[in-house]
Amino acid sequence: MADFYPFLVSSLPMLHFGMKPPFSYEQFIEICHHRIPDNDYYILSSLPEPGQYSEYRKGQRTLQKWMDFDTALRNELVKIRAQRIHADPAAHLRGGIIADSSLAASAVAAMGNPLLLEAERAIDEERWKALDHIATGHHFDVDLLITYAYKLLILIRWENVGKADAGRMLEHVLTLPRG
Repeated sequence: MADFYPFLVSSLPMLHFGMKPPFSYEQFIEICHHRIPDNDYYILSSLPEPGQYSEYRKGQRTLQKWMDFDTALRNELVKIRAQRIHADPAAHLRGGIIADSSLAASAVAAMGNPLLLEAERAIDEERWKALDHIATGHHFDVDLLITYAYKLLILIRWENVGKADAGRMLEHVLTLPRG
């Protein structure tokens, strides 16, 4: 069944940051179902979300690289936000992740943007570049499908942002308590 990876991967549309997702995440998982080994399908269909990283068992190297990167990026964002409100970030930092100075610089640059949506876009572009880097050397295996899945989730997130009711979102933000 692992011989099917070249056919499966070749049949998937290329993803580019900012494009409309070609299908839902559920459709992607269904496309992969019965075309990859069961243990690879299990990994792919149960990718951890950021809040679940600490609960995820170690082992799958590509997933571990992604979770380490994303945790380090989130830690850098916590540090920046804590500094803005003169708070100690220690209680909100995750994992024993080593800080990366280039990642810190990217986070500072993104958070320096006064437009929140553009700052979020810059952060997701960093995630996209990291996924490209993690996928290097993986062409027809579960590792490529994992990075593909996370890229697809980024595209879906931005499609949802684009569909959001801007007026309702603004009303919600303006009614938040201050202080």
